[in-house]
Amino acid sequence: ASQSPPGGNPNDRPRLTEAQKKENHIKSEQKRREAIREGFDKLASIVPGMEGQGRSEAVVLEATIKYMREEIMKRQDIITKAKAKGVDTTGWELPEGTLAYCEQQLERARKEEAE
Repeated sequence: ASQSPPGGNPNDRPRLTEAQKKENHIKSEQKRREAIREGFDKLASIVPGMEGQGRSEAVVLEATIKYMREEIMKRQDIITKAKAKGVDTTGWELPEGTLAYCEQQLERARKEEAE
């Protein structure tokens, strides 16, 4: 894309041809897809159990969601134990809806695995 000279009228800029517009769109789309790929690669590198797995976006997302649910429930267990010992856990709690949703999803996953 060309820039207008300082103090110039933006309407004086030459218009892009259809081919230039298409090329810009293709480059933008390639950059977007690369950023998404990099994000999935980063997720796959930090989620346990992803080593040697395919890098399918669906597989990475499912493993990440499962891992996050498990970590949230571990956190809640730590908070519960800390409260039982009289530790002030103010500010540690997650929203109640988040916990309920995680518990539901983990229970559903356990049932599916048992079938």
